[in-house]
Amino acid sequence: MLATLKQWLALAALALLALGTQAQSGPIRLGQSLPLSGPLAELGSEYRDGMLAYFNALNAKGGINGRRVELLTLDDGYVVERSVENAKKLIDQEDVLAFLGMFGSANYGALLPLINERAIPSLAPYTGSDELRAQKSPTTFWLRASYGDETEKIIDQLTTLGINKIAVFYQDDAFGKSGLAGVEKALAKRNLKMVAVGAFDKTRNDVRDAVKAIGAADPQGVVMISTYKPTAAFVREMRQAGKQSQFFALSVVGYKALQAEMGPSAAGIAIAQVVPYPWSGVTAIVREFQALPAEFVPKSGPTYTVLEGYIAARVMTEGLRRAGPQPTRDKLLAALAGLQKYDTGNFIVDYSKNRLGSHFVEVTIVGSSGRLMR
Repeated sequence: MLATLKQWLALAALALLALGTQAQSGPIRLGQSLPLSGPLAELGSEYRDGMLAYFNALNAKGGINGRRVELLTLDDGYVVERSVENAKKLIDQEDVLAFLGMFGSANYGALLPLINERAIPSLAPYTGSDELRAQKSPTTFWLRASYGDETEKIIDQLTTLGINKIAVFYQDDAFGKSGLAGVEKALAKRNLKMVAVGAFDKTRNDVRDAVKAIGAADPQGVVMISTYKPTAAFVREMRQAGKQSQFFALSVVGYKALQAEMGPSAAGIAIAQVVPYPWSGVTAIVREFQALPAEFVPKSGPTYTVLEGYIAARVMTEGLRRAGPQPTRDKLLAALAGLQKYDTGNFIVDYSKNRLGSHFVEVTIVGSSGRLMR
């Protein structure tokens, strides 16, 4: 009887050990809603692919504490209502631990009530909106620089060159108005005002009224708060009207998509960037990306958006590592909040004072060969 009891206890212990091992080896599930279709499909795909490049390489080495990281991505087509539906599904049906790389200013604004109510960690939303950053969301960790950071850098560069007659072309929604406010603030800091503004409806991308309003002011420089298609149409029509303004775009325009849309006529357009130049091994994070095995490199190759996604996955992984073998949402939140001057490879992310991880911005320009120059 005693031997039988000992055998039973031993078997029970083995069973419990097996269950414990199974629980620890299960995947860590992260959720994401972004455009894999629609007007920003290329940007959304590249952002996701940069994250997958990091996670696939990580999983090939055993994951985190022996657990794989799974990124569940749902397509929202850049439609606000679909973003909300996807977020609810990811939480309620897929039981994700956290969000990573949700996409769009208006989209994320609609998600904030849900994120705050459920207290779900959300890292690296793809929006630079200063208005969203000003809203209280203790579980949102911003990674990229804000539109205010980008427009400040652009206005500083323009005014340093003696360009003071500045207009703004913007998308008439939360994204565009956030960028517009950033330009206004940067100009006011220098006792300047916009000479003209022109808005467009993103559902129609009709830029004619904006061209008429801005062209009449004959500005020296135009800051464009827009995605690649309306940006291309606006620059084309302004040049056809004989306007020789210097055109500046925000990072979300997507250099690769803009260059594909415009071809050689993209030359001369300046673009703000919020992560390091991805085609040179000057920074350690870029060298790390370049050293990836070929099977993990996205089909697009290195782009700014791919690198931004790669960095976001790296930061999330560090948070998960610090959260321990059995991460909970509370543990992950504490771990992310504890990232102080975390160096991803010459790109610093710091959440020690607030949830604004980076203010890095540099300005690039499309050269005559079509290549992006720093």
